[in-house]
Amino acid sequence: MAILIKTPEEIEKMRVAGRLAAEVLEVIEPHVKPGISTGELDRLCDHHITYHQQAIPACLGYHGFPKSVCISVNEVVCHGIPSDHKILKNGDIVNIDVTVIKDGFHGDTSKMFFVGKPSILGQRLCRITQESLYLAIRLVKPGIRLGTLGRAIQKFVEAEKFSVVREYCGHGIGRGFHEPPQVLHYDTGDNGVVLEPGMAFTIEPMVNAGDCRIRNMSDGWTVKTKDRSLSAQYEHTLVVTDNGCEIMTWRKDDSISSTIEHS
Repeated sequence: MAILIKTPEEIEKMRVAGRLAAEVLEVIEPHVKPGISTGELDRLCDHHITYHQQAIPACLGYHGFPKSVCISVNEVVCHGIPSDHKILKNGDIVNIDVTVIKDGFHGDTSKMFFVGKPSILGQRLCRITQESLYLAIRLVKPGIRLGTLGRAIQKFVEAEKFSVVREYCGHGIGRGFHEPPQVLHYDTGDNGVVLEPGMAFTIEPMVNAGDCRIRNMSDGWTVKTKDRSLSAQYEHTLVVTDNGCEIMTWRKDDSISSTIEHS
């Protein structure tokens, strides 16, 4: 399947969806504290998306996923199912992954939250994961090969003695939740496609404090680290511009510019 080049009109609709997805993460942040359940966080996100944004939570019902956002705590790598039985406690690190559909287009993003005071390891893991995402974003421009991003992420993460999950990747996005191309976060030896203006995709490295191997839980969704080490993930949706890229899910707390330009 060919990679879809977005038109200016489509990119503008993706900007709107991206801003809404980012807004959900900003709105939910004050609620991420000890004693709240991940089920309650999901309900708050769903209410904001559905009633305040007049948008659609893309995860709800996607291949049977039962909730509106994914919430992954500590050793959960991704696709954690929110539950009233999962109560957050001091020291937890939490990923909330939000995808919003507005006017037929998707905005997909995630970030890590600290519950109370995290461990030094938890803080460092989250910082390195976010920096690996920023490193890759700063490389994006027309003419580079997609494989450059994964190679840079893996080199950076492994230099910090962490590991990159192999089984999950970023993806093209637009009218479809998951479109070509796949955006791998490690070096495959294959340089991949050449980036062009109008390509839209996510970069979303999942980084483990221990081994990169994972295990799938019996619920069919939840993925955990095999060695029970902590895991972190950050994700942005971006579009390639004429001389760099634009982050369509940029948040006020991001320490990277929303627009990356190369001379």
